[in-house]
Amino acid sequence: MRHCFLEASSKVLLVLVVCTLSNAQTTKPDDGLSIAAGANVSRTRVADGLQTQDYLSSLEKKALDDQTPGYISGTILDQSGAVNVGADVRLTDEGQALHQEVKSGGNGEFLFANVTAGSFQVTVKSPGFATREFAATLRPGEAYLIPPIILAVAPALTELGVRDSPLTLVQAADMQIGEQEKQRVLGFIPNFYVSYDRDALPLNAKQKFRLAWKTTADPFTIVGVAALAGIEQATNAFDGYGQGMQGYFKRLGASYADVVTGTYIGSAILPSLLKQDPRYFYKGTGSTRSRLLYALATPVICKGDNMRWQPNYSNVAGALASGGISYLYYPQSDRNGAALVMQHSLIRLGEMAFEGVIQEFLVRRFTPHVRDRASKRR
Repeated sequence: MRHCFLEASSKVLLVLVVCTLSNAQTTKPDDGLSIAAGANVSRTRVADGLQTQDYLSSLEKKALDDQTPGYISGTILDQSGAVNVGADVRLTDEGQALHQEVKSGGNGEFLFANVTAGSFQVTVKSPGFATREFAATLRPGEAYLIPPIILAVAPALTELGVRDSPLTLVQAADMQIGEQEKQRVLGFIPNFYVSYDRDALPLNAKQKFRLAWKTTADPFTIVGVAALAGIEQATNAFDGYGQGMQGYFKRLGASYADVVTGTYIGSAILPSLLKQDPRYFYKGTGSTRSRLLYALATPVICKGDNMRWQPNYSNVAGALASGGISYLYYPQSDRNGAALVMQHSLIRLGEMAFEGVIQEFLVRRFTPHVRDRASKRR
């Protein structure tokens, strides 16, 4: 019986072993699928890792590109188109933090190197000129060329600031006179005593004499006086001088003496003593009637060195003084006392009134330098 029990137990054990082996064989394919799936997951993770690495590399490259410095350059000019040397040029960012500061070179140019990309502002300052600013945006690695920056002469004392020294104001006035000395009607007739800036700085005594010398010594002034003497010779005006070369040179000398005495006394000596401005200030606005009355009044109304309008004592007294001096060198036959002085003075004042009308309505359009300057401002 025991033997039967052992035999039965052996059979049961055999059956269990066979079943276990069968189950093991049937699970092997599933294990193979699990291994394959794990391989696929591993490959996917590797691929994702490579894509992530490429993405990070592109971000780093873009960041480096965004940090590539650029260049900013330009040229500083004045109103006449001449280069401005030694102007202070400052470069700031959008937050007004100072990055670089240079001075314009001998050709008026400036250059900022290694400039970080982004919004920037360039500020230009030069003694006697109004401050100019230019703003733009610099791209990474860009060489930005700013259009020519044209500086305008500071138009008024208030614009220069109360802290400016007297020397700075004198220099600014010198620059304005320099602009006036380039004004020539039709390109050759001097037009130095006209200011197209109604808020021009007042002149000191030296500058008033400078304009007088510039006018009387100009070659065209001498040519004009020579032509006037020729007309007087042809019409036998002041017949006491006679005819021939001797008579002509006497008329030439008298005419030039009138110009010199009238200019120096009425436009330099008396304006310096009385603190008055000898220039004609172009109005250019308002009705035709108001401009006409303004031009006709200029012989007797002027602007003082205090920038206020006042009676033109310098001009009236200068005309009378010049007429009195002419009494010394005109022919004896033409010296009829006070009549000659008054005649000479009234003619001088009448000429100035007529010149004012011509200046107000005609001369400017025939003055090339003024037209070029106006077009550059636009």
